[in-house]
Amino acid sequence: MYDLILRGGILCDPVSAREGRFDIAFEAGKISEVAPEITAPARRVEDVRGLHVLPGIIDSHVHVSNWMGGAAGHRMLALAGVTTALDMAGPIDSVMEIAARTGTGLTLACIDYIRPGHTVEGTDPDMPELEAALARARQAGAVGLKILGGHFPLSATASGRVIELCAREGAHVAFHAGTLETPQNLHGMREACDLAAGHPLHLPHVNAYARGFEASAHLEAWEATRILSAHPNIWSESYLAPINGNSAKCSNGIPESVATQRNLIAGGYSPDLDGMAKAIAEGWAWIHLYEDGVTHLETGPVAVQAWREAMTDIGMSFFVNPPETSLSLAILKRDDGSFAIDALATDGGGLPRNDLCERGLALVHLGALRLAEFVHKTSVAPARMMGLSGSKGHLGIGADADVTVIDLAARKPVLSYGEGRAILERGKVVGQGTTMIVPPEGRARAESLGLRVHIAQAGSFRPVSPLHRA
Repeated sequence: MYDLILRGGILCDPVSAREGRFDIAFEAGKISEVAPEITAPARRVEDVRGLHVLPGIIDSHVHVSNWMGGAAGHRMLALAGVTTALDMAGPIDSVMEIAARTGTGLTLACIDYIRPGHTVEGTDPDMPELEAALARARQAGAVGLKILGGHFPLSATASGRVIELCAREGAHVAFHAGTLETPQNLHGMREACDLAAGHPLHLPHVNAYARGFEASAHLEAWEATRILSAHPNIWSESYLAPINGNSAKCSNGIPESVATQRNLIAGGYSPDLDGMAKAIAEGWAWIHLYEDGVTHLETGPVAVQAWREAMTDIGMSFFVNPPETSLSLAILKRDDGSFAIDALATDGGGLPRNDLCERGLALVHLGALRLAEFVHKTSVAPARMMGLSGSKGHLGIGADADVTVIDLAARKPVLSYGEGRAILERGKVVGQGTTMIVPPEGRARAESLGLRVHIAQAGSFRPVSPLHRA
């Protein structure tokens, strides 16, 4: 007897080359049968006729720590139909504690930030200091490191050292482009690619480097893809939301984040406390407020008051992402037919832009992406990058029962399951707990918090493009 049968849904599974009406059965957390009609009995049957059944959505760029996103993140990801996610900054201790306290059934990995004054002393840490930072991060459960160049930059030399170290140690590494010498733009992106020196690198939110600040947004998007085509060692993602994500925290009268300073200047505001307050009051900057279990955006006097009550230590966003860039990067392909940007992600989680279904499926409605291509960018490609393609990213027999059921017409998730356990049921979050993907050194920490554990061996994460992999 099966644990669950999803009856009569329209499967879309490009890896298994199945697209059409099928029943799908779960047993012991795995997919046990896929057939036009399953006649065996089940403890539970869900009628999903008229709905589309997809491999579980994997968001390869989220934030679910107190520093960014906060406790709302797990609930917000579940509501968005996500079953697996990668936290892209940490700090790892906060990510693990929140996962243990507020988990909704997701599988989650985390890379820890390299931040001057926090995980390293200054902006030019040497190799021994970086080695110590990576060892601490792994012991705490992180699978790698994130260079926060656009917000808290290192020297170019130190940024290159981080990538070199992670390549040597088989750790995942991501680079929010930008260094002390070069800002977060196409120049910073080009520098980040060069600093990788052929080593594997995860380049997040490519649209953030092509906002049309220096030239036409269309031309900047095209140039971004041209740069990446020359660096097949780099795996990339972009997002579709019009808003970015920043910290509103100020120290010594100015925003701590370089990106926040640049966005204030772009809106015509001074990068200081007065400029920040004016930008929030006048609707250029939006504050992240927590209410009813989720984070939403607020601007105007209420937002200014919340920012001040938080002593400025609160999240914020700016509407600075032009659709010309976001849409182009989502659909552009290389000459060989592969996508110029490997995946769609959100940079969401606890940040209010978990829109893979809402906006990604809109591209399917427009004919800009086939549904199988949406699945590729939101499940197949991230699973391969995270070393999970044997168990996730497809609906083959023996794979983890990670499934997202969507209403394609409404562009909304309806049901989701992680390893056979219900996460989302008809719009209600019902999942509990978290499965943490950790290195062997982090197992003890994860289990001490009561988290389920999946071990990622060194080198299992492989942030390279399909061109390099081939």
